[in-house]
Amino acid sequence: MSELPQCLMIVSVRVDPSMEADWNRWYDEVHLPEILACPGFETARRYVSEGDDGRDYITVYRLASPAAMAGEEFGRRRGWYRFAPHVRASVRLFNATDASGPAIF
Repeated sequence: MSELPQCLMIVSVRVDPSMEADWNRWYDEVHLPEILACPGFETARRYVSEGDDGRDYITVYRLASPAAMAGEEFGRRRGWYRFAPHVRASVRLFNATDASGPAIF
């Protein structure tokens, strides 16, 4: 098993169904490669959950450190562009706890 990361950025998104196909294409072909080219962004993986009221997406980014989110290049590339009116999103940074922190199961 590979070592678990020290720092994650989690992006949660709900997108208007009328824009979903175009948004997914843009996210996979344009946005994700641009973000992964930013310093400190190591890997990413997208996930989807389908419910009765639509789909929820998350993208889990592995970061070298929290400083990756403060980078100039990331600042220029982040955002939803033409999709902004059709997206509800949240972005959260998670850091691993140390041995004195809560137990991890």
